[in-house]
Amino acid sequence: MDAGAVKQLLQNHLGDCEFHVQGEGSHYDITAIGEVFEGLSPVKKQQLVYGALNECIADGSVHAVNIRTFTPAQWQARSAG
Repeated sequence: MDAGAVKQLLQNHLGDCEFHVQGEGSHYDITAIGEVFEGLSPVKKQQLVYGALNECIADGSVHAVNIRTFTPAQWQARSAG
C-alpha cells in the first residue's frame, strides 16, 4: 500500500474532508481537515479516520498511523500562525 491508496480510502470514507498523507510501507502520517470534526472529542475524531482504515489495519497492510485532525478554521489559523 502507498500513500495515494491510503488517501483514496480516506476520501471514499470521508468525502467532505481534505487529506494529506505521507509515509510508505505500513506507516503513515495523516492530516485530515473537515467540518465533520467540529465539536468532536479527540477520540471521536480519530475513530472517524480509523473507520476508513480498519480493514487495512486488520490485514496488516497499514500498521502504524499518526493522525492529526483539524476543522477548516483551525487549519487556516494554524497555517496563518
